[in-house]
This record gives sequence, C-alpha cells and structure tokens, in this order.
Amino acid sequence: MEEVPLEAQRSQAAEAGGAEPAAETRITVDSPDAMQELGRRIAGLLRPGDLVLLTGELGAGKTTLTRGLGEGLGVRGAVTSPTFVIARVHPSLTGGPALVHVDAYRLGGGLEEMEDLDLDVSLPESVVVVEWGDGKVEELSDDRLHVVIARAVGHEEVLDDVREVSVRGIGARWTAGAGVGALAGALSE
Repeated sequence: MEEVPLEAQRSQAAEAGGAEPAAETRITVDSPDAMQELGRRIAGLLRPGDLVLLTGELGAGKTTLTRGLGEGLGVRGAVTSPTFVIARVHPSLTGGPALVHVDAYRLGGGLEEMEDLDLDVSLPESVVVVEWGDGKVEELSDDRLHVVIARAVGHEEVLDDVREVSVRGIGARWTAGAGVGALAGALSE
C-alpha cells in the first residue's frame, strides 16, 4: 500500500441532518492482497457496536476488504459476498465481536426496509459492515466508518488493481484525538 497525502484531518461532513464531525484518511491500495491487509488493519480499531459502510462500484473490493476485517476480528467462516442472502453472521473464534456482513445492493428503501434484518439488535455486540449502505443505515449509529473505494484513473493495463480508498470516521468516537490518531496510524503502517 502506498500513502497518498495521508493525513488525518478534522472536517465537517455535511449530512442531511446537518453537519457531523468527521475525520478522513486516504490511501492507495495496489492489489487485492493489499486491500485485504487494509481490512485487517481497520479491524484492529473496531469494537462491538461499530458500524462500517462500504461504498464502491461492482468489483471495487468491498468484499475483499470485508474478508480482511473478518480475518482481523478472528471470525468463523469464509467471508463471501452476501448478495443473495442479504446478510451473514460470522461468530468470533477469539471472544471478540461477531461480524455481521450485509449487502444492501438489492434493497431499495432506507432503514425501514432493512428492519427485518434486526441490525439495531445485532449492532451493540457486533461489528456491522454494510455494502451499498449509503442512505439506508446511517440512522443506526451516530458513530460510523464510511469507506469509499474507487478505481484509480490512468492506463487501465497498469492500474487495473489500484484503488483509491477514503476512510472517513464520522461522529465523536472517530473525531476525538485518539480516534483520529488511531485511524491515521493504522492506515499508514
């Protein structure tokens, strides 16, 4: 992984309900293995009750990142795309939080449509990761990580596996000094 002006900064993220404090870090990832390693690094920061939203086009690396999160959290079962089952729960093998992996791609509505998944019940004792969750699950938590994965622009044959990843911590948990520092430190190693 290569650092792209890697700075953690305090900023105000304009959201529908007003401005929420946010800390953002950007990094370039050059392979699927590096994306999985990024997931392992982020997992080291996560604790029960954390919500992680993943955004990116099809094939961007959302599930690969989640696979790394699962490895870092020490959960049971192969982390694969839950597109057709909507959600999978991976219990911890180490006494840590379970990983609840949700794919909201086929769900059109907001949180109301996702109520049947009982994410609000799972969240306090689990780490909940939602692919395609923008505009659907933000109400679950004031504190969340929003990871945006974009293909790098350039010569396709050279940059095919290269991704620009933005990790934005939203809410007091991530904008407090320790949260900002931990986020930047974990991604810059």
